[in-house]
Amino acid sequence: MKHKKLEAVLYSTLGIVVVLVVVIAINIIAGAFKTRVDITADKLFTLSPGTKAILKKLDSPVEVRFYFSRSDKNLPSWAPNFARNVEDLLAEFEQNAKGNLVIKKFDPQPDSDAEDLAMNDGVERQMTANGEEFFLGLAVSLDPLRVALPALMPARERLLEYDVARAIGRVLSTNKPVVGVMSPLPLFGQQMNPMMMQMGRQPQRPWVAITELQNDFDVRQIQMDTEKIDDDVQVLVVTQPRDISEKALFAIDQFVLRGGKLLALLDAMSLIDRPQGGNPMQQMMPGGGSTLEPLLKTWGVSFENTKVVADMTFARELSFQEGGRQQLMPTWLFINPQGINQNDIVTSQIDNLLFPSAGTFVGTPAEGLKKTVLLKSTKQSQLVDGMSAQFGGREIADKFKPSGTEYELAIRLQGKFKTAFPDGPPDEAKSDDEKKEDKKDEKKPASLKESKQDGVVVLIGDSDFIYDNFCVRMLPMFGIAQPINGNLNLFQNIVEQLAGDSNLIGVRSRATILRPFTVVKQKEAEAQQRFQNEIVRLQSELEETQRQLNELQGQKEPGQRFFLSKEQQDKITEFRKKEADARKNLKQVRKDLRREIDSLENTLKWANIAGMPLLVSIAGLLIAYIHRQRTKAQ
Repeated sequence: MKHKKLEAVLYSTLGIVVVLVVVIAINIIAGAFKTRVDITADKLFTLSPGTKAILKKLDSPVEVRFYFSRSDKNLPSWAPNFARNVEDLLAEFEQNAKGNLVIKKFDPQPDSDAEDLAMNDGVERQMTANGEEFFLGLAVSLDPLRVALPALMPARERLLEYDVARAIGRVLSTNKPVVGVMSPLPLFGQQMNPMMMQMGRQPQRPWVAITELQNDFDVRQIQMDTEKIDDDVQVLVVTQPRDISEKALFAIDQFVLRGGKLLALLDAMSLIDRPQGGNPMQQMMPGGGSTLEPLLKTWGVSFENTKVVADMTFARELSFQEGGRQQLMPTWLFINPQGINQNDIVTSQIDNLLFPSAGTFVGTPAEGLKKTVLLKSTKQSQLVDGMSAQFGGREIADKFKPSGTEYELAIRLQGKFKTAFPDGPPDEAKSDDEKKEDKKDEKKPASLKESKQDGVVVLIGDSDFIYDNFCVRMLPMFGIAQPINGNLNLFQNIVEQLAGDSNLIGVRSRATILRPFTVVKQKEAEAQQRFQNEIVRLQSELEETQRQLNELQGQKEPGQRFFLSKEQQDKITEFRKKEADARKNLKQVRKDLRREIDSLENTLKWANIAGMPLLVSIAGLLIAYIHRQRTKAQ
C-alpha cells in the first residue's frame, strides 16, 4: 500500500516537472520568434495586408531606430507597457520584412551618444508629471531619407501600425504625389489682421485633414477662379464649391478628362461655411449648399443641395451647450456599418462616421460610367428642408415619417467621362456683338471631349465631416490630434486610393474601431415610429389650442381696452386647461418612449454582461450533474 502511494507521488512530481519543462520550452521558442496569437474579431494586433505589401517592396535594408529611456526610474506608469507593445510591433515588422528591416534599440540617457543620436533623428523629449524628461520615439532611415515619429503616445496606439508603415513608405518614395485642394473654406488656416491680433485673436491653424495630407503628399492650394489645373496634379479635392466660376468648372472638367482623379465634398447645409457680413446674427446661421451641377448632370447624377437627410437609426441625443438639455438630432448622422459599404477597400474597415446635415445623390450614371455606393442612409430616413434643419431636431423627430428609401450619401463613378462643355471653354461676360467679333478674330483652344482612359470621381454629400471639431479631439499639451471617429480615415483613404497607393488603407482604418449597439439603434427607430402618430396628434392639438387661445385673447368688445368679459375669461381658462393637458400628454408619451428605449438598452447590456457567465455556470452544473450520474452508475 505504501509502495503504491510512493509511486503515485513520484509520478505526480515527475508529471509536474515535465509540464513545467514543456511550458518553459514553449515560452523560450515563442520569445525567440516573437509570435503573437491574435484572437480579436478584427485582427487588430496582426499586420494588415497593406503593411505586408509595403514590406515586400523593400529591396535594400531599412533601419528603424527605437528610442526609449527604459532605465529611467521616474517614467509615467503607462510608458513601460506601451514601449513593450511598440517593440512587439516592430518585431512583427522585422519578421515580415525578410531581412530588409533592421531594428536598433537605444536607451538615451543624459549626455550620452544615444541622446545625441535621438536629437539628430528628430525624436523629441517628453515630460512626466514631475517635470522629468524621457524619450519614447523612433526614426526610419534609408539614406538619404529619414522620417521620425518624434513622440509615441498611447493616444495614437491604434494608429501605431499605420504610422510606422507610412514612415517606411515615405523613405521608399522620393517623389510625393501632388494633391490640389480647391475650397472657399479656410482649410489652410487664416491669418488675422493686425488689429484682431492686438485684441488677442490668434491666427486660425490649418485643418488637421490638410496637415495629415501634407505628411504624405505635395498639397497645393488652388483658387476657386482658376482657369487650369496644373498638369502634375494627380488628385483634386474640391470642398464646398459655392459660387464656383464657369471657368473653374471647365478646368475641373478637363482635369477629369485628362485622367486626373477628383474628390468632391459637396453640401446641403454647411455648418462651417457661415455667411459673411456685418450682421452678427446672420453669421451665426449655417451656410447654404453647394454643387457641381453642370458636371454632375453630364455624369448622369444630381445632388440635393437644399434638402438634408434625416435618419432615426443614425440619430443621437446631443447637447450644444455646456450642461444644456439634450435633444434628438435626426439630421446629424452617426453612421454605423448599416450605412457603410463593407465590400469596398476604402470603407471596409471603417465602422463609425459623423455627417452633420448631409445631402443625397440621385440618378443613374451616364453611359460608360459605373456607380459604387460607399455610404447610404437606412430606410428609416427622409429628406428635410435645409431651412427646417437649422432650428433643432425636436420638431423633425416629432413629425418624422420614414420614406423607406436608402439615400446615397457618398458614391464613386468610374469609367469614360464626357465633357460638360462640348462647345469648348466658356466665354467671359461679354455682349453678343463682342462674342461674335471674338469668334471671327480667333478660334477657341482645343479642349478634350471624352476621356481616353477610365477615370475616377468620388462624390460625398457633406463637407463639414473633415472639420476638426467633427473628426478629431485635440490634445493641446502634446500637440496631438486623436481621431474620434472614422471621418479622417475615410478622407485620407479616398485620397490615397485616388493617388494610386491603397496599401495603407486597411492599416489606418484600424485606428477607430467602434462596436455600437446596432440592434438598439434599430429598436429605437422602431419605438420612435410606434409613438410617432401619437406625438404628431398631440403636437397638432397643442398648436390648435394655442392658436384659438391667441385669437380669443385678441378679441375685445367695442370700448373694451383692458378687461375681458366673464365668458371670454371662462373660455380662456378652458383653453389653458386643454393646453396644459396636451402638454402633459405629450410629455408623458415622450417619457414612455424614453423609458422603452432605456429599458431596451439596459436589457441588452445586462444580457451581454451576465449572459456568458450564466452560460458557463449552467454548462458547469450540467457537466457536474452528468459526472455525478455516471459515478452513481459505477
